[in-house]
Amino acid sequence: MKQNRRDFLKVAAASGVVAALPSMAWANKQAVRYGGSAWLGHYPAYLAMNEGLFGKEGIEQSWESFGTSSARMTAVMSGGVDIACTGIVSALALMARGARQFSIIAIPETFGRVEGLIGRENVKSLDDLKGKKVGVTFASSAHLLVLDILDQAGLTEKDVTVLNVPAPELPAAMQAGQIDVAAAWTPQFDHILRQPGNTLLADDTAFSLYDSHQVTPGPDVLIVRREFAEKNPDTVKAYLRAYFRACEFLRDKPEEAAQKLLTLTNIDIEDQLAAVKGADWFDASQQDGLLNGPFIGGLQELAEMLVRYKQIDKAPTVKDWVDASFI
Repeated sequence: MKQNRRDFLKVAAASGVVAALPSMAWANKQAVRYGGSAWLGHYPAYLAMNEGLFGKEGIEQSWESFGTSSARMTAVMSGGVDIACTGIVSALALMARGARQFSIIAIPETFGRVEGLIGRENVKSLDDLKGKKVGVTFASSAHLLVLDILDQAGLTEKDVTVLNVPAPELPAAMQAGQIDVAAAWTPQFDHILRQPGNTLLADDTAFSLYDSHQVTPGPDVLIVRREFAEKNPDTVKAYLRAYFRACEFLRDKPEEAAQKLLTLTNIDIEDQLAAVKGADWFDASQQDGLLNGPFIGGLQELAEMLVRYKQIDKAPTVKDWVDASFI
């Protein structure tokens, strides 16, 4: 259930305890609606919110949860969300259609071992894929990983049955035997991998662009709704100051950060720590090199790959959606 400080104040007022709360300090805070989930790309926003980092910058963030990046992007496009982290695949799909409602303003991290293909007892290696049912959330980074892995194995979608399964439903589908292989990201990735008899077949380090560009199937990007940014540029700058302090927290104090994330992800502390350490967290000083350097070139190649796999009709010019002015 989403609850921001305004909701809390309403409850407090009804119980007659508002006088005991620092409500006057909250009254002038800038509201920011964030689109998140339990995926690791949202860890900085979650920690900055819960650790009071946004509050110190005069920001009150409310949290909206979405099961997929495509659903989150729909909310951004409709004006229901101001800032969000998203897998680039969903953003590229909208860019390809000419959508200009959002800009890429930061790169929070890069990851390689917290997303992948996991097989049941009857699928012990990629050689066993033919004729099997693969569950994956369509239009996601995991979907692109599936297509790329099939291509590397000399297979096509005609050789396997690829089923569209929402990310939160993948663990149950695997456990029930409805699918033979799940392509998932953390925390579902961790839940599935812990199921007895399951085997990791490939993670994002097996992706074609990983060795050459350090680009995974769906790198995370932080985006802002352009209308919001145009009206509130100082708020976006303040948001990023707090956001990157949270990224530094994740990088420099992974054990402490992992403990604070358990209420978001509901996974074991060992898996949580592995997820935090499984990503390279970027700070503010690295953003100029990322947003104006080779990383964006890697995203461009990723867009062209999506065209090749018929996931989008044309490759947008990615740099046209990058706005580094808030760093």
